[in-house]
Amino acid sequence: MSFIQRIKRAVIGKAKSPLDQGVFHNLSLIAFFAWVGLGADGLSSSCYGPEEAFLALQGHSYLSIFVAIGSVLTVFLISASYMQIIELFPAGGGGYLVASKLISPRAGLVSGCALLIDYVLTITISIASGSDAIFSFLPAQWQAYKLAFAVTGIVLLTVMNLRGVKESVVILIPIFIVFLVTHVFVIIYALVAHSGNFSHVVQSTAMDIQATKSQMGLFAMILLILRAYSMGAGTFTGIEAVSNGMGILREPKVATGKSTMRYMAFSLAFTVMGLMLAYLLFDVAHVPGKTLNAVLFGEITKNWGYSGHIFVLVTLISEALLLVAAAQTGFLGGPKILSNMALDRWFPSKFAVLSDRLVSQNGVLWMGTAALVTVILTGGSVRFLVVLYSINVFITFCLSHLGMVRHWWLVRTSVPGWWKKLLIAGLGLVMTTFILVSVVVLKFHEGGWITIVITGALVAVALLVKQHYLQTAQLLKRLNNLLQEAAAVEIKKEAVLQKQHDPDAKTAVLMVNGFNGLGLHTLFNVIRLFGKEFRNFVFIEIGVIDAGNFKGAAEVGHLKVQVHRDVDRYVSLMQSQGCYAEGRSYIGIDVISEAEQIAPKILKDYPNAVFFGGQLVFPEETFLTRLLHNHTVFVLQRKFYQQGIPFVILPIRV
Repeated sequence: MSFIQRIKRAVIGKAKSPLDQGVFHNLSLIAFFAWVGLGADGLSSSCYGPEEAFLALQGHSYLSIFVAIGSVLTVFLISASYMQIIELFPAGGGGYLVASKLISPRAGLVSGCALLIDYVLTITISIASGSDAIFSFLPAQWQAYKLAFAVTGIVLLTVMNLRGVKESVVILIPIFIVFLVTHVFVIIYALVAHSGNFSHVVQSTAMDIQATKSQMGLFAMILLILRAYSMGAGTFTGIEAVSNGMGILREPKVATGKSTMRYMAFSLAFTVMGLMLAYLLFDVAHVPGKTLNAVLFGEITKNWGYSGHIFVLVTLISEALLLVAAAQTGFLGGPKILSNMALDRWFPSKFAVLSDRLVSQNGVLWMGTAALVTVILTGGSVRFLVVLYSINVFITFCLSHLGMVRHWWLVRTSVPGWWKKLLIAGLGLVMTTFILVSVVVLKFHEGGWITIVITGALVAVALLVKQHYLQTAQLLKRLNNLLQEAAAVEIKKEAVLQKQHDPDAKTAVLMVNGFNGLGLHTLFNVIRLFGKEFRNFVFIEIGVIDAGNFKGAAEVGHLKVQVHRDVDRYVSLMQSQGCYAEGRSYIGIDVISEAEQIAPKILKDYPNAVFFGGQLVFPEETFLTRLLHNHTVFVLQRKFYQQGIPFVILPIRV
């Protein structure tokens, strides 16, 4: 093992086998763990969502009661709608899959790109907000190190996720529990301490309504409440995470997903309502350099002495660390969406590849790098990031609810109680559309246009990638014309005697990736160029376990059967021509490493073997062809040459 490999193992961990019977059970999450990993984003939004809404009321603090009630209703409504999505799409995919299947692939593209940007911003704002919470109680001169702290947090979280899903979640459980305990205590303490003043709160609310209505008019007051409600839209982000991450949940996935949604909805609703009431009861106001929660905790504990300082410190640290944990949602959901879109050819197929830790390594690295760039460009400003943040998730919310409304209307004649489901999805559509329009209008000139432009640019890139893959598919149809001819030859195979097995004879070992035009052209080119020099033919196919088929033991089993069937067809074809042929099929996550282990075994059985691989040659070599198509065969040739194994690459023009 090289020095670099030892470092990788120390940091990332030992490789995991996708063929391990217990791997899916070991990697999946029960509802509580999923609540920690996927629900932390929603719960942690209470650290900045209620604050944004409360401050947007511009001093009319008693109107916050209506904003809090509206926020709680929205949480439960969106959660109920996403429970429907979990039932309908138990394999996961969330907003991307819902929009793709129930509206159109283009709608799915927009939803998926919006989600990707949203998850990048989830990571960024969570880390930046966590940094704010920690630096709220540190000396003012330490503020200069806040950005460096945020950058370090993103790097560490990226490494954690490269190790694996469960490893990255389990370490966050103590943080999650401390956050829950401290915040539940604060909320209950605030309510109990003012339990005798509720009549005063009711009177003050009525007076505030009357004074605001007299000052600016009824319509303007309603607009103020709606504006505050919209500004607190960050509170609802993260609710969609469970439907996106169904693939990592323990069986039965639907039941686990629903339980996770309930935990998330009730904890978020309680925290949002409780904090906004606590702001009101303790009459908190903005203090430069401090979050509103930090001010609240300070007010509650100001007479507690030293123990009060300890409590505030522990509570703020738990907030900061939970916000870091909330970034985990971006690392869980983002790579999943990216891999699904890669499988649909919206993005390079390499994003669907799994690492030896069975995670979407390229997706994790992309999310981490994008978040790193974002936090540096924005200077870690939470106020600016909130402006960027709230738009995209509501694009996905709207498209998801629109898809569900369309679905329930189309199946209304065959599904009992369809109108109840349609009502929930319809109300969700109206509410999320209102928030989306409000947020875009209110935040467009404050920087919201940046999110829209970046999302639009990502959509344009995806369309370009898709177009290239479609053009390539058209070119490959010419190669696949050989399949019919090969099938006709296979039918006549009984009429020809097969040659005897001679392990010392020259042997052609062909690396194939399915029974297709590329493999057949490679085979026929070997025959055309070398005539009858090769007496034995060995076909090797390594089925790649990627994000598309790594969903359970059954899917991996299907892949194994398909790979074996493909190899058998090559063997049958050559046997029908009177040649000795055999096939060897394998499955794994990396063709290169599997091939390196297989080659010595082949050479032991066939000392005079020469390995062959085909490489597509496009009419015009461009940046896209280099980026979007793997060049595995060249890497294989280099690896084999280092071991002294002959490897010939045959160009296949398309």
